[in-house]
Amino acid sequence: MENFNLFIRSIFIDNMIFAYFLGMCSFLAVSKTVKTSIGLGIAVVFVLLITAPVNWLVDTYLLKPGALKWMGENFKDIDLSYLSFIIFIAVIAAIVQLVEMVIEKFSPPLYNALGIFLPLIAVNCAILAVALFIQDREYSTIGEVMAYAGGSGIGWMLAIVSMAAIREKIRYSNIPRPLKGLGITFILTGLMAIAFMSFMGIKI
Repeated sequence: MENFNLFIRSIFIDNMIFAYFLGMCSFLAVSKTVKTSIGLGIAVVFVLLITAPVNWLVDTYLLKPGALKWMGENFKDIDLSYLSFIIFIAVIAAIVQLVEMVIEKFSPPLYNALGIFLPLIAVNCAILAVALFIQDREYSTIGEVMAYAGGSGIGWMLAIVSMAAIREKIRYSNIPRPLKGLGITFILTGLMAIAFMSFMGIKI
């Protein structure tokens, strides 16, 4: 039950886009069509579900102060936490490369549609933020990690697909010229963030 609550909270209350404004580069650039947004959203969810538990295991058994005690008494005082950033980024980059090859192999149209933004998942700050939040909040089980990673990924996907759907609908609307493109997108993002704040009233 606790993991389910964490999963729901990470989708609606702690949404990576609307609560923390993380991963905005891809969010703004790719949210032009629903089809492309769904593809990128699925890729982000997939990457998170793999990188988050891997990074948690690396942090738990290699990087934390005393994490190496399983290797013997001589290693119990070693602290490698200063390597967290570079290790997390390396894991994310490796997984993203794998996802890129899989999409190119099985869905060339989606690969071409995502373009440069597919390899840029590796520098999507929302992906790194999930690993750092897991480390900071000291989640203690793989279940909590998977629930938070899955919820965060689905929340990010929900945000970009919703924005893409709105942008498709307003494409032919009478929008003032200075606000066309990114201007109206920023305004819509702010309004959607305010709307998502209503979920904070839900007791989970």
